[in-house]
Amino acid sequence: MAALGSRALAKDNTELPKYRVVTSYKAAEHPGMPGRYPGQVVAVHADGSIQTGTDKVDVPTVREMISNGMRTLTADKDARDSWARFFAPSDVVGIKVNCSGAPNIMSTPEIVGEIVRNLTALGIKPAQIWIYERFPDQLDSVHYDRYVPAGVHIVAMEMSRRSIAAYDPKTYVEVDFFGEDDTRSNMIRLVSEQFTKIINVPNMKDHGAAGVTGCLKNIAYGDFSNVARSHHAAKTNTLSFIGTLASVEPLRSKTVLQIMDGLRGVWQGGPFLRDMRYRFYPKQMMFGTDPVAIDRQLIPIIEDERKRQGAISVFERTTDKTKFGSGQYIREPGHIEFASKLGLGVYDPSKIARKDIKL
Repeated sequence: MAALGSRALAKDNTELPKYRVVTSYKAAEHPGMPGRYPGQVVAVHADGSIQTGTDKVDVPTVREMISNGMRTLTADKDARDSWARFFAPSDVVGIKVNCSGAPNIMSTPEIVGEIVRNLTALGIKPAQIWIYERFPDQLDSVHYDRYVPAGVHIVAMEMSRRSIAAYDPKTYVEVDFFGEDDTRSNMIRLVSEQFTKIINVPNMKDHGAAGVTGCLKNIAYGDFSNVARSHHAAKTNTLSFIGTLASVEPLRSKTVLQIMDGLRGVWQGGPFLRDMRYRFYPKQMMFGTDPVAIDRQLIPIIEDERKRQGAISVFERTTDKTKFGSGQYIREPGHIEFASKLGLGVYDPSKIARKDIKL
């Protein structure tokens, strides 16, 4: 599987778009990605975390999963000490959720609520915490407000689709993919101007263009405007665009923690979930600071479920019709390896230190 990704990467490197990154922000001495723990992943599995029949989430189990994951990542005995390694009471924290498949799959509100509880336990005021996503219809369907204290901001960037009011006009990536009229993708203004730290909370999903969508795609496509233009006909530029966006400062430096929500997953048709047959239940979470290393662990989770269901590999470079429908794009799961070449993390499985916990 890794060899397939490498061949795809080598093939497309000769056809990369020409990117122009515009930002006035400098990298931190130790950027948040790959962060404090490069090449390290903690995976916590709990059968009791969610009921597959009712979709009911068990909050005490989720709390224990997060506590164990954070303590194992940082080697602290007390989870509060683990959180304090990343956050201080003065921080303004953005929590980048993923709601593109809501209400059937999204960053689980019980998980987000537990993240907020740990932040406020450090003395971070609710008004200093922002749960954010790009589109209001997706975000509103989840009702995060029912799971967090009053005062926590829950905001969508595009109150009307393609509105650029919430984006920073001075921080952007310019690239002409297909001769489109608008060739700029601007960073969310809250990210560039207000947040001091960001927590990335993606799902475990396949993706029709990127192959899989995890930490990298959620933090990249989720923090910039005008990103859907990277796909046209069978061609997708996700191979290089995802890593390029994730590398832009100050997004790269501010994104200090990755908590991948794998209570539910999508093995086909992602990032959306229009057919419930394509949902499955990994019942796990992954913790780290390295988005590449975590996404590298995501690949076999999606691949194994697709194989079990009789679907083609995400590395198959085809749009041929299958029993699950025809693909629209040539998938680019090589975007994870590409991002490693930009310094965002560790891709080589032999260099990734993974710790597994089963509750």
